[in-house]
Amino acid sequence: QVQLVESGGGLVMPGGSLRLSCAASGRTISGSTTGWFRQAPGAEREFVAAISWSGLNTYYADSVKGRFTISRDNAKNTVYLQMNGLKPEDTAVYYCALSPTCIIIMNCRYNYWGQGTQVSVSS
Repeated sequence: QVQLVESGGGLVMPGGSLRLSCAASGRTISGSTTGWFRQAPGAEREFVAAISWSGLNTYYADSVKGRFTISRDNAKNTVYLQMNGLKPEDTAVYYCALSPTCIIIMNCRYNYWGQGTQVSVSS
């Protein structure tokens, strides 16, 4: 089993920045892909970004492209989501998830999920 714990959420003003962290513990799954998702109140969960094990392949939702950056530090078993230029519509609970054997980064099956961290963007 793999445990994922998100951190770094909070309340920021429009235009502000946050960096979310996703720390993994338990069984190490080499070669896995990690994704970030979010769910706003009353809305469906949506994909935000994903990164391959090597960090060479990334994929972003159009809504965050150019503002968010996903990265990873495998030595720390941690994936990050740097969020700049935050907008009120970015307000959501953000979840990280892990796909053990994803080949195509745009079509991963995520088997492990964290509990989420709240991001609120408001003036």
